[in-house]
Amino acid sequence: MLSKSLPTPAPASATAPALPLRAAQWLSRHRVLATLAFFAVFPLWMPYQSVAVNILIYGLYAVGFNLLFGYTGLLSFGHAAFLGVGAYTAGILIAQHGLAWYVAVPAAVLMASLVALLMGLLAIRTRGIYFAMVTLALSQCVYFLVYQMPASGGENGLTGVNVDEVAMPGLKLDLLDPLQKYYFVLAFVALALLLLSRILGSAFGGVIEAIRENESRARACGFDVERSKLLAFVLSAAFCGLAGALSAIHLSSVPIETLSYQMSGMVVMLCLLGGMGTFFGPFVGAALFLLMQDLVSEYTENWQLYVGAVFVFFVLFFPKGVWGTLLEKMSHER
Repeated sequence: MLSKSLPTPAPASATAPALPLRAAQWLSRHRVLATLAFFAVFPLWMPYQSVAVNILIYGLYAVGFNLLFGYTGLLSFGHAAFLGVGAYTAGILIAQHGLAWYVAVPAAVLMASLVALLMGLLAIRTRGIYFAMVTLALSQCVYFLVYQMPASGGENGLTGVNVDEVAMPGLKLDLLDPLQKYYFVLAFVALALLLLSRILGSAFGGVIEAIRENESRARACGFDVERSKLLAFVLSAAFCGLAGALSAIHLSSVPIETLSYQMSGMVVMLCLLGGMGTFFGPFVGAALFLLMQDLVSEYTENWQLYVGAVFVFFVLFFPKGVWGTLLEKMSHER
């Protein structure tokens, strides 16, 4: 009597995704939760908390830029204008008008958004390198307008932005304590990331990604490309304005260099280092840049040379950035 052979069970790797792939899928579904869980313990790994605060602020600045560059496909060289306008708005309201931080911070976001709306109405009509150059020129106009304002302090910058403590019902934070200041900034970053996740998961998020992939096809499908790009530009500036306001509170001052074109170039570097078009990449880029700056500057004044060499290396061999390359490898691991 012939015995029927039992079916051979399929190997686990053929029936279920590999562990790296499952991890990548989990990170994609719970990106906000994973990011905040990481940042909840992040300052414990840092040699001092002030670096961790800077990583949060510059990472948020890069998040705003990444919304325009990584997700919409528009390269701007003028985002320092929004960082600086946010910083100066919050700083002037706190230092010279005595307003509370919870009034100054929303005002900074609003002012940065209004400046972006005015700049965007002019810049959105252009494409490619012309868009980048127009945003750079308009950003320089903002720089000199702020520089000439008596309230800005000119080349000396703005000082006296003192927020020593935050008092709310049931909570009191001493912002002179770097760790408490870190979690104060993290609360704003958490709100910004929740909003960003909702934007990317909405129909509008799909539209801007369609524009990035093929603008002509998106227009042929009936999408209002110009209006969508303008809205992305304004939303991007709002995140940068929030980062500027937090920077003013963190430093208790606003240097005029916040508005300089070097800051616009730096945020491009942060996104490319971390991975443009990724949710967590801007923070990875900010961490790499600031930690390299902090480490190399202890040994030489020419730290920009070494950081620049590292940047060129990553652009050549990791064009999708550190985080983008890692996600790609995890997604292809089966």
